[in-house]
Amino acid sequence: MKIVVIGGTGLIGSKLVTKLRAGGHDVLPASPNTGVNTITREGLAEALHGANVVVDVANAPLWEDKAVLEFFETSGRNLLAAEAAAGVRHHVALSVVGTERLLEGGYFRGKMAQEKLIEESGMPYTILRATQFFEFVSGIAQSGTVGQEVHLSPALIQPISSDDVAAALADLAVAKPINGMVEVAGPEALPLDELVRRFLRITKDSRKVVPDVNARYFGIRLNDQSLTPGKNPRIGSARFEDWLSQSIA
Repeated sequence: MKIVVIGGTGLIGSKLVTKLRAGGHDVLPASPNTGVNTITREGLAEALHGANVVVDVANAPLWEDKAVLEFFETSGRNLLAAEAAAGVRHHVALSVVGTERLLEGGYFRGKMAQEKLIEESGMPYTILRATQFFEFVSGIAQSGTVGQEVHLSPALIQPISSDDVAAALADLAVAKPINGMVEVAGPEALPLDELVRRFLRITKDSRKVVPDVNARYFGIRLNDQSLTPGKNPRIGSARFEDWLSQSIA
């Protein structure tokens, strides 16, 4: 089976390519670095020739609200049109748990626009919504830092390792389209401030975490449902402390 991974040289994409190749599939990592650009359409038709499945894990290069929306809309339209022309039979996309609850943020409005394009395209599809990755906890800590204090919401979060996200995508890519969404999350839900507190303790960072119900998560006010999955999500195997200890080692 030929599978094209859009964004195949990034964090999730590179792991996904490795997993799919280990399963014996013909996998093409497609990104601007490999000469495939979903915005300009450079190399897109050639990359999709003969493809059975396309997995889109590409991310916007800029996070400014207008730029993010334009990226996901333009990339989505170009990619879906090219897939239809090439006879692709399954479109798999990575999105974010809670997207519809996070629309205060421009990034999530962009992801919602991407999801809508997929749903309305007529292409057989599966959307995987994932919770926040372990790899971004450091960035969350930095976003809330004022001096030597880190102000963060105590709302629940259920983060996941990128390896577990890639494993879920690999399974979905070789399965039949469900024409709907699947959620994947880590094995533990805990307050966001506690997650970062654990991160700082293990990394021997002296900053103090201050729980603050008014603290924003990249501009968004949170509650316990904002960053956690609904009923019956797929659950990853890696626990945060184990992942972090291995990463440090």
